[in-house]
Amino acid sequence: MNKFIITTDSTSDLPLEYLEKNNVGLLSIHVQIGEGEYLEDGSLNIKEFYDNMRQGIMLKTSQVNPEQAKIKFEQYLEEGYDILHISFSSALSGSYNSSRIAADQLQDEYKNNKIVVIDSLCASLGEGLLVYKALELKKSGKSIDEISKWIEENKLNVCHYFTVDDLNHLYRGGRISKSTAILGTMIGVKPILNVDNEGCLKAVSKVRGRKKSLITLVDNMEKLIKNSKYKNDIVFIGHADASKDAEFVANKIKERLGIESFFIAPIGAAIGTHTGPGAVTLFFMAENR
Repeated sequence: MNKFIITTDSTSDLPLEYLEKNNVGLLSIHVQIGEGEYLEDGSLNIKEFYDNMRQGIMLKTSQVNPEQAKIKFEQYLEEGYDILHISFSSALSGSYNSSRIAADQLQDEYKNNKIVVIDSLCASLGEGLLVYKALELKKSGKSIDEISKWIEENKLNVCHYFTVDDLNHLYRGGRISKSTAILGTMIGVKPILNVDNEGCLKAVSKVRGRKKSLITLVDNMEKLIKNSKYKNDIVFIGHADASKDAEFVANKIKERLGIESFFIAPIGAAIGTHTGPGAVTLFFMAENR
């Protein structure tokens, strides 16, 4: 049985130090900031990135392309690794298809190696939570096939909830209309969104005020896990330069659900381009999304 490496996209929002510590390979999204283009490989200063957004500097992202994925995968194949790649939801990006194309091209040449590419149907630290679970299984001695099977059977148990502070970024990303963004901003409406079973982004409710939106994240979580077998499992929380709000959500979860295990990290540039500064995201395991 070959040794294997777990890889993921930078849209998983896992910190670079975590990836390096756990030997996780990274396919980086391209980020354009003004006239400059960068790879989301841990070198971007995320605080400066969100400050640029607040100043109105134009930002764009582009998916992992097949050639980029092929080069990265081939590096690991040359080192004798099998590859388990956990990709960003195919409903939100073409990165999964790029990785799939690269894997198919390489498989004929590297017939003695496995290249498994999984459509996570997850986003941000929801994708990151699957990587975390895969690493735990790997550390326990599970094979690449066993881990792949577990992910396919459990990926729809990863729940996503998030809220944004500025509706204009959702408008620019085509998620809401201009009139909705203007009116919502005027009256202080904050949307609550999730990722559904097809891996698509959906608005599930609207509330008035920032604090209420953060509490609603916890309300939704409580409904899903109160009597769940996952009620003591780790919870992932992301934030777009809003660490105090992320801690507020974590403390509410501790108070109401007694959970003590959290993984809190900044939302990276690829996701943050679409959410804007101030977004807070919540990810956890439950019986269904």
